[in-house]
Amino acid sequence: MPSYVINEKCDGCKGQERTACMYICPNDLMKLDRDRMKAYNQEPEQCWECYNCVKICPQQAVEVRGYQDFCPMGANVIPLRGTDAIMWTIKFRDGSLKRFKFPIRTTPEGSIEPYAGRPEPDYNKLKGPGFFTHESELPTP
Repeated sequence: MPSYVINEKCDGCKGQERTACMYICPNDLMKLDRDRMKAYNQEPEQCWECYNCVKICPQQAVEVRGYQDFCPMGANVIPLRGTDAIMWTIKFRDGSLKRFKFPIRTTPEGSIEPYAGRPEPDYNKLKGPGFFTHESELPTP
C-alpha cells in the first residue's frame, strides 16, 4: 500500500521550502499543499513503499500499511528515528507490541571512500575473467 499522510499530524514541516518527505522521496511523489500547509502523496500508484518518508517525518504523520508477511492485517508499523538507530514498533490489532531496533548511518554523507585501498582499474583486463574484489587483485597490506 502506498504512503499516506495523516492530516491531523502533518504541520508541513513548519512552512519550509521543502518538507522532509519531499526531500527524501526517491520518486519525487511527496508534495506540499501550500494552502493547507500539509504534505501529500501526489501519485500513490507510483509509490515504491520504501518507507523513506515514514522514517524521516518529524511528526510521524506519514504511514504505509505494512505487508502481511511481517505486519498482519489491521496492525500498524511505526518507526521512530533516533540519532543512532530506528526503533520499529509493530502494533497489533489486539494491542500487543513488538519492537525492533536497527542502527543507522552515523557517518557524514559523502565521507565514505568506497574504493579506498583498491587498485586503479586496468581497462585492458575489462573483458577478462575475475572480479574487482578478488583476493589476487587486491594489494597486500
